[in-house]
Amino acid sequence: MNSHFPANFRSWLNLPLILIATIVLSGCLGEDSSWHGKDIQGLMPELAFELTGTSGETVTASDLDGQIRLLFFGFTSCPDVCPTTLQKLSQAIKAMPPELQSQTQTLFVSVDPQRDTPERLARYVDFFDKRIVGLTGNEPELRELAKRYRTTFGYDEPDADGNYAVSHSSAVYVFDRDGKARLLLRPDLSTDEIRQDLIALARENS
Repeated sequence: MNSHFPANFRSWLNLPLILIATIVLSGCLGEDSSWHGKDIQGLMPELAFELTGTSGETVTASDLDGQIRLLFFGFTSCPDVCPTTLQKLSQAIKAMPPELQSQTQTLFVSVDPQRDTPERLARYVDFFDKRIVGLTGNEPELRELAKRYRTTFGYDEPDADGNYAVSHSSAVYVFDRDGKARLLLRPDLSTDEIRQDLIALARENS
């Protein structure tokens, strides 16, 4: 995953919209000691999308009903945040009780459809965990989905080699079995904190 990205790439991964949303949520809810992530129940819409999977098939949110779902926006050429996040999520899920692992699903949505073909996306997500669902779509579809969850993404100008950076949120949205938005996982959470939240949520409505 060698990339020629701007040195300041890390500094603007957390975009204003998602930061403002997190601050607002914190102010409305306070610190809920029962969760390590931010409780966003009732503050964001339920999970809904119609995107393209890694085999070129259409995948909808209803195809995955009944599972705890973790939604993360990124791209396969991402030099740091995406691989770090996917690795952490994979480790957290694998540390859950076996019966709950199969009920928990990570959805990685690439916001770089120009480079991330279904085939490339499949190779990428399989490297971290073959159970991760890789998804993408055309830019208008992706922007509409990002807007639904109060975030956005953007593209830098390509360099001389055609490489370009993609800005995107580093937050992970967690939805319960009914597709309701429940938690916002911040990058600073540990693998074990994520594991604890996922177990609690899975057992809550199992």
